[in-house]
Amino acid sequence: MALRAAILRHVRVPVQILAVRSSERSLFGAGSFFRSMSSHGDDRPTKDEVTERVLSVVKDFPKVDPSKVSSDVHFQKDLGLDSLDNVEIVMALEDEFKLQIPDLEADKIDSTHLAIEYIYNHPMAG
Repeated sequence: MALRAAILRHVRVPVQILAVRSSERSLFGAGSFFRSMSSHGDDRPTKDEVTERVLSVVKDFPKVDPSKVSSDVHFQKDLGLDSLDNVEIVMALEDEFKLQIPDLEADKIDSTHLAIEYIYNHPMAG
């Protein structure tokens, strides 16, 4: 039951109504419409955009030397941040991408690589 609830929290299925081309009307009836469903809307950022925005958030963090930030830097080992700083970076990422990261998931995000992967794969990231 908990797994089902966790999955349903992260599933988004936008529905778009598309006009059927005239060559396809015979399949669906004249003037027919059909729905196209996808878990990835047109407003989802690309992986490059996610990477750029994550790196920007980390570089803007007051205790970080921007020259040390890359797409595979570890917050504590490479940047010398503590666990509270890690929480603040995750909160800044939530604000940037307009999403909520559950505490259990947020605790696992300890590098830019993991942040990029999590946000890119999050269905609600904007």
